[in-house]
Amino acid sequence: MDHASRPEMLEATPAGIAAAARLLQAGRLVAVPTETVYGLAARADRDESVAAIYRAKGRPSFNPLIVHVADLTQAQEIAAFDDRARALAAAFWPGALTLVLPLQDGAPVAPAVTAGLPTVALRCPAHPVMRAVIAAAGLPLAAPSANRSGAVSPTRAAHVVESLGSRADAVVDGGDCEAGLESTIVALREDGRWQILRPGPIPEARIAAVLGTSSVPVTEGAIEAPGQLASHYAPGKPVRLGADSAAPDEFHIGFGAVAGEATLSAGGDLVEAAARLYALLHQAARAPQPRIAVAPVPESGIGIAINDRLRRAAA
Repeated sequence: MDHASRPEMLEATPAGIAAAARLLQAGRLVAVPTETVYGLAARADRDESVAAIYRAKGRPSFNPLIVHVADLTQAQEIAAFDDRARALAAAFWPGALTLVLPLQDGAPVAPAVTAGLPTVALRCPAHPVMRAVIAAAGLPLAAPSANRSGAVSPTRAAHVVESLGSRADAVVDGGDCEAGLESTIVALREDGRWQILRPGPIPEARIAAVLGTSSVPVTEGAIEAPGQLASHYAPGKPVRLGADSAAPDEFHIGFGAVAGEATLSAGGDLVEAAARLYALLHQAARAPQPRIAVAPVPESGIGIAINDRLRRAAA
């Protein structure tokens, strides 16, 4: 697509939805209306697509992204559902409930989407346009709000164009969103407890009525969904930063001119580095070397966020 013609404006018709699906399959960014705001959707199984979301929004968010699915069948390919999760899905999907559940082994989700955590946030949306796009694409879609970071959330297609301009490949114009609260986020714990990670349109009492128990307050722990305080994945090995070279017992993560055994970005692209960070920390954690060394990353722009993340991993 010619950069000057972006974003392509698509109608919420079968032809427009088919065009959106083709773009998403190709790894492009498409803004799509949901029940609450327009989401900037990308295929959830590619780090490069997540990098494109970060680039369009203006900075990476190391918060996990909510993955939007067509139905329970697609959801179960990504997360482990127990009886409680199935009961909540039966009661509230499609709708404004996001479930934080254990990630399935081999799930088709890029590590950058889950922020390197063993859990994943899933939602089956109710908006007919978003549902049609997911079905046509045949892919789970990661979709934060379709605006520059820090800007007001978009509730109509024109807002998306004003905020993102040519950074989005296309916008499906589904009219004005209802502009309600963001989805309620519930985390189901393996010991039978459950927590509200973010309040939303579905009140806690309705969830408790389905589960038959009361929720447990959120006090601390890793960030598992949007709207929580940041806490970051650590690889379980000592991490040395600013390493131009590595010792024999270190797995070396490179950047730019420092090649390493694997690289955040051979071309020195900080956005690519941000999207690849969690995947490479996972790779380093699985490597036979007992230690990890990371090449210097510039302390500027997105590099500030990457280095903050690396310092937490090294702590």
